[in-house]
Amino acid sequence: MPYCPESEVPRPNIVVILADDMGFSDIGGYGSEIRTPHLDALAARGVRFSQFYNGARCCPTRAALLTGLHPHEAGVGQMVGDLGCREYQGYLRDDGVTLAETLRGAGYRTLMAGKWHVGGEYPVHKPEMWAALAGRPGHPTPRQRGFDRFYGTLGGGGSYFNPPTLMRDDAFVRPGGDYYLTDALAVEAAAMVREAAAGDAPFFLYAAFTAPHWPLHAREADIAVYEGRYREGWDAIRAARHERLKASGLLSHRWPISPRDPDAPPWEDDPHKEWDALRMAVCAAQVESMDRGIGRILDAVRAAGAEDNTLVFFLSDNGGCAEFLREDGKPGTWPEFYGVPTRDGRPTRVGNRVGRRPGPDDTFMSYDLPWANASNSPFRLFKSWVHEGGISTPLIASWPAMRRAPAIAHAPGHVIDLVPTCLDAAGVRAPAEFGGRAVQPPEGESLLPVLRGRDWRRERPIFIEHQGNGAVRDGEWKLVRRHGRDWELYNIADDRTERRDRADDERGRVRAMSAAYDAWAARCGVRPWPVRG
Repeated sequence: MPYCPESEVPRPNIVVILADDMGFSDIGGYGSEIRTPHLDALAARGVRFSQFYNGARCCPTRAALLTGLHPHEAGVGQMVGDLGCREYQGYLRDDGVTLAETLRGAGYRTLMAGKWHVGGEYPVHKPEMWAALAGRPGHPTPRQRGFDRFYGTLGGGGSYFNPPTLMRDDAFVRPGGDYYLTDALAVEAAAMVREAAAGDAPFFLYAAFTAPHWPLHAREADIAVYEGRYREGWDAIRAARHERLKASGLLSHRWPISPRDPDAPPWEDDPHKEWDALRMAVCAAQVESMDRGIGRILDAVRAAGAEDNTLVFFLSDNGGCAEFLREDGKPGTWPEFYGVPTRDGRPTRVGNRVGRRPGPDDTFMSYDLPWANASNSPFRLFKSWVHEGGISTPLIASWPAMRRAPAIAHAPGHVIDLVPTCLDAAGVRAPAEFGGRAVQPPEGESLLPVLRGRDWRRERPIFIEHQGNGAVRDGEWKLVRRHGRDWELYNIADDRTERRDRADDERGRVRAMSAAYDAWAARCGVRPWPVRG
């Protein structure tokens, strides 16, 4: 994998920062009232993308981000469970190569802090099984897929105070002292940056925070900043964020806000206003603590004198999450899986019980559908759907050595575009084979022209599928459907909030775009949902 520079700029360091379950409008630079000064500063000297898409859910997005492939091609077409075929095997396939593997082969130091979640399934409530799974067939770890250093969790959601599957390099570790996962990930990532910057090689850091994924866990001092802030309710928060997005130039004034989700009551009818406001306050505290951690990482880059030639990306893995944490105690529900004791042995109370204060380590709550609707303002639907609320993410890109003037990029892009962009910036060609085996080439397109201040348009359509929900974005048109329903068609240039379905009066376009989707799905191994082996 030779270095093939196209400019006088030396190979940059690369930092990719991923948030978890964070909606389109949850940071200040994208309309939020939540304090995110470090991300706002990054946006103020970089490029904000207004129409960037993820993979609708955590695992598929991570697989696509790491490989530049569609999730099914990478082996993670759904989640981390093995559904009996290689497109849905639940862990990264060996005929795809990760960005870390490619960059390490080109001389980069490769670092990861955060949530892996592309390496098979781990029963978070059975820690005695973790060591028997990690690193074995079907459960590759970050160190086996190209990372020199790793600190984080192998699985998905869990306690911030006592996280399951926590690992440093190749060994499981237990948290100690005044532990909070978001802070720990930032401390470890910053230490990795300092260590790498002391050497001669450029570094690639993948910082995959778990915030603000449920549970609602935050330090009381951070919660106090927002306590009382959300008493105005989700309707007012949605509307205010939409107005700020329009004023910023990220969204067109032609796009009215989508109607409140039909499953969200008007705030004025909510019988539990104080408790619901507090749930959103904890979520906001989680976002701010993540921003503080990002600041710690960027401070380490700056202290090393590497800020000017470090390419930084920030995005989220899916839209806001509308999942309600059940507490009925039936087999297979959340309490059975996440009701593990705290570090000092107290029982964890799983579920959204009205009146219980969210935030402490012995609780396990979510902020629920109405607040997720606000997180995704002004769009429709949520995580796992492929309407705009499920797949629209902020994307901030900053590389001062290449471009210093802030800008907004409106051309649509997709998470598979990050691998080609990073390789392009590093002057590294994607390998045709790796480890003695042929590998698939990245599917995405480089965004580097945008960072150089040039006009850019994606040449090929964007295709997304998750759990039978499907979408095609081709130019200004978007074809989208929910599992088991008919295709809908929207002209995004006129109707980004997906209010007017044009399928009936554009039947020829629906046929052409659905045929393109079917051809893509066949090529990538997308199967009818639910997958049956």
